[in-house]
Amino acid sequence: MLDDKNTAPSTTTSSASGNIIMVTDGVNIPDHREWRLINAWSLSLGGAICALLALCFIWPDPYLQVLSFLPDGLMVTFEVTVLSILCAVPLGLLTGLGRISRNSFINLAASTYVEIIRGIPLLVQIFYIYYALAKFLQVSGLTSAVIAISFCYGAYMGEVFRAGIMAIPKGQTEAARSLGFNRFQTMFFVILPQAWRTILPPVGNECIAMLKDTSLVSVMAMPDLMQRGRSFAAKTYLYFETYTIIALIYLIITLLLSKAVSIMEARLNYYDKRK
Repeated sequence: MLDDKNTAPSTTTSSASGNIIMVTDGVNIPDHREWRLINAWSLSLGGAICALLALCFIWPDPYLQVLSFLPDGLMVTFEVTVLSILCAVPLGLLTGLGRISRNSFINLAASTYVEIIRGIPLLVQIFYIYYALAKFLQVSGLTSAVIAISFCYGAYMGEVFRAGIMAIPKGQTEAARSLGFNRFQTMFFVILPQAWRTILPPVGNECIAMLKDTSLVSVMAMPDLMQRGRSFAAKTYLYFETYTIIALIYLIITLLLSKAVSIMEARLNYYDKRK
């Protein structure tokens, strides 16, 4: 990294590096600097796991029966989430770079994409790709889900990348250019590595929110976690029991993923301090 004494401009909610980035409706990423054994995260995770185990142990019929019906749906949920993340993160990076591009056409195209996608609910986008576009192009439920979620979250992540890049002082760019770096080298070897410290928490937050929003793909009859639960409840009329188990599973997964993001952030800050 290049040394610079300038203060990075802040944008909108906080991160460990002191910069601020707007996040959406994801979970709260645990503070990696907090080492208390009992905190909000541990209480939530412990409570969810204990509740799930207690329900299945005390009332195996129907709670254990519900739980045994869901593993296939959970795998589909993870499949949609992973594929969507692999598509949304690069799309978000390209969108963020387009939003700060000096080329007026690229800037306009990226900004228009963000405005349109963020103005349409994700559920409507899923319906549109799966049902409306089926008139012209036949796509599978998995492909439709991944495309819709990727395009939706790519727009949100684009704003995260844009804010993180703009939070890096201009002196870093000037120093890199003075060393003979071109614009591409400056962005990918100087600016983005520094911006990643600020970008990581909100990007992780968006990925977790993406996992939760995969429940919307059940409208396409995809056998994800939510759809499997709906099928079980429709057969047995055990709506309360079924959705209680589903809620606990989603809560446990999101809490574990939020901790994983916190650990990644801590490691990133640790290696930066060693440099």
